[in-house]
Amino acid sequence: MTGPRLIFVNRFFFPDHSATSQILSDLAFHLARDGTPVSVIASRGLYDDARADLPAFEGKDGVAIHRVYRPRFGRSSLAGRAIDYLAMYASFATAVRRLAAPGDCLIVKTDPPLLSVALAPVARIKKLALINWLQDLYPELALDLGMRALAPVAPLMRAARNASLKAAHRNVVVGERMRRRLEAAGVAAAQIETIANWCDDESIKPTLPADNPLRSTWGLDDKFVIGYSGNLGRAHEYATVLDAADDLRSERDIVFLFIGGGHLTQSLRAEVERKGLTAMFQFRPYQPESGLAQSLSVPDAHWISLLPSMEGLIVPSKFYGVAAAGRPIIAVTDPEGEIAELVGDSQCGAVVAPGDGRSLARVIRELKHDRVRLEEMGHKARALLDQSFRRQIAFERWDSLLRSVARKSKETNVRARA
Repeated sequence: MTGPRLIFVNRFFFPDHSATSQILSDLAFHLARDGTPVSVIASRGLYDDARADLPAFEGKDGVAIHRVYRPRFGRSSLAGRAIDYLAMYASFATAVRRLAAPGDCLIVKTDPPLLSVALAPVARIKKLALINWLQDLYPELALDLGMRALAPVAPLMRAARNASLKAAHRNVVVGERMRRRLEAAGVAAAQIETIANWCDDESIKPTLPADNPLRSTWGLDDKFVIGYSGNLGRAHEYATVLDAADDLRSERDIVFLFIGGGHLTQSLRAEVERKGLTAMFQFRPYQPESGLAQSLSVPDAHWISLLPSMEGLIVPSKFYGVAAAGRPIIAVTDPEGEIAELVGDSQCGAVVAPGDGRSLARVIRELKHDRVRLEEMGHKARALLDQSFRRQIAFERWDSLLRSVARKSKETNVRARA
């Protein structure tokens, strides 16, 4: 598509490998390839490297990347994060005022949290078409994760957030439960668009274990592998998997493969050692994007975690990569949640309630001894992705949305000048 300049704002962008960065990078480069003027305003940091200091400006595949702030405190403390957030709000707002022109389209993501609150006034003053791209919902997410220090100011934060959503031309959410939360908050249905996240499904294809050299490299040729790939953060839990591993400790051919990092990773490692389960677990770092096709195909099945209280606040993006790899999905989530519903309706895996380690162990045993069912689930996972969650489908929906917003913004500006 072509049209007005698009300005995206998010804490991380290429070459960062975090989920929000990869999704944004995919879309920005896609739009630039089609001839649309695209700029991105981001920080100079990387998700997993607090010392990183990326260039202040860079052109990449037609995208102008403006980096305006390097986080100083990382994620080690609440006070440090708050200081970084406030500095980023100010830096991003200043950059938008400097770079944007009336009629441009400003697409604001949710990292740092509540970024739309800081940028909605700038969009109004500069006469920009505002789209909020919501990957999560604050302050609800923070409160449900136990950050009670925010409770006294949560009503004010929620009111400011809702005002910024109602002021936008459109709000893009990543799941239907998130849509319902916005509608309950008073955002008009016409202002909400559901566009799921995605993965590089053209590169990530189902690969037979025997054809994957990583299984040999990692010493897993004769193992039944249950994988987890990506961030293990505060919105997830691992106690269910630990209980299942304890139940399965006599079955020496079962390995739990963890690929990635996150807030809970070190405590998971410590618990594995404390329980004497080190022979059943293998930990690997984040893999480069070019290696995801292989790394996601190492496990025979994957587990995905989401705390029940997080339903409607976030949707685990790792779901799409696992489905693309054609692997069964064991959803350790609310049995009535969004991911659980997808898994159940498509029969591409199994659903286990968080805390029910015995049921998870039973599911793993059943899949280990029923290769036919295992393969059928994997085929159904890929079929679900091909039918509903291909990256090209998301791109087409974004193209359509941006054209619609550009037309509406142009009409509004014409009327305002008349």
